[in-house]
Amino acid sequence: MSILTSLAIYPLQARRPTDLTLPRVTVDQALIFLYVVGAVILFMVIITIIRKRSNIRFLSDNYRPEFERKRGFSLFALNRVAGKLGLDREKTKMLEFVLRNDGVTDPERSLNSPNLLDRHFKRAFRTIERTSISEEELNNRLATLFSIRNTLESNMGKVTATSTRQVPENSAAVLEIEGKNYPVRVISSRGDSLIVEKPMGSSGAPLRLPRGSKVNISFFTKSSKGFSVESRILGFADTANGPILQLVHSGQIKKLSNRRFRRRQTVISTAFFLVRVEEGRKKEKKMIVEKQKFSGNIMDISIGGCSIKTNSLIRAGQRLKIEFTREDDSIVVALGEVLRTERSGTSTIMHVKFLKVPRKSLNSINAMVYDYTD
Repeated sequence: MSILTSLAIYPLQARRPTDLTLPRVTVDQALIFLYVVGAVILFMVIITIIRKRSNIRFLSDNYRPEFERKRGFSLFALNRVAGKLGLDREKTKMLEFVLRNDGVTDPERSLNSPNLLDRHFKRAFRTIERTSISEEELNNRLATLFSIRNTLESNMGKVTATSTRQVPENSAAVLEIEGKNYPVRVISSRGDSLIVEKPMGSSGAPLRLPRGSKVNISFFTKSSKGFSVESRILGFADTANGPILQLVHSGQIKKLSNRRFRRRQTVISTAFFLVRVEEGRKKEKKMIVEKQKFSGNIMDISIGGCSIKTNSLIRAGQRLKIEFTREDDSIVVALGEVLRTERSGTSTIMHVKFLKVPRKSLNSINAMVYDYTD
């Protein structure tokens, strides 16, 4: 039989397409499949949301602002420093907010640099002002912010001044001559001599001091570190702003005990009133503010107290109600006590310790001292 004949007799055996059968899918199997797909999609959505929130939002109990989280931030280093400073949970959270708000990745470096700290805290201050939803929340958050800043300030570094050439210009100082202290202002620390105001005697006339006389000058840096140094008088000069004293520069500088709070040199017109304490019927002490108004200029200020230059004669131990107005027309008030007084020409300089300051006024003083406002 030929090949062609064989093919005709025995055709290829193959199933027709209509004979093909598919596995049967039940309704239960379809539902299970949909559940699995839905669960996978839901899981992916949740992961995406978590990642977005962790990258763009840091929100603690009272802090609402949003900002991008930066990789590399060492929370361990932050907690270690916070523990050494004795910061509680709320303050630690605020410190974390301050650093993350400015994109800090190395907390320890920033916490050891006064300039970086001021930059971080100033930006946090403005963020808090912008995002607080009420005045109460604003004052509470600012109070926490400045509490941390003052804690950091009092724990900053070691001696930073090694010469009188580092004395801040236009800063207050105390000149000790023959056992008497005279408040003066540093005019210049550049050049071959240290230039300060010539101290005034009790009569209001400049003191007569021979060249070569030994003096001791004490001053505080911007970070509230105190120093004193022995010097000698080089000479005198009369200027348009008054008589000056030229002192010999010295590198034999000694560190004084740090001030507790940062202090700012300034000139602010202020009013103050005498406060007397009276005992009530139930032996409760009441403070009565007298109506007579006195005036003067605040020469330096911190949240712990201030110095006021006035022509009024106020004795040490007297309590005062102090009021002054800031550039934004907000009024700052404080209750203080005169610790001591010094004569400065025809004026008196009162050194006042604050006894009670409202939270809003305290925040205003801190913002002014740290120069966080425009």
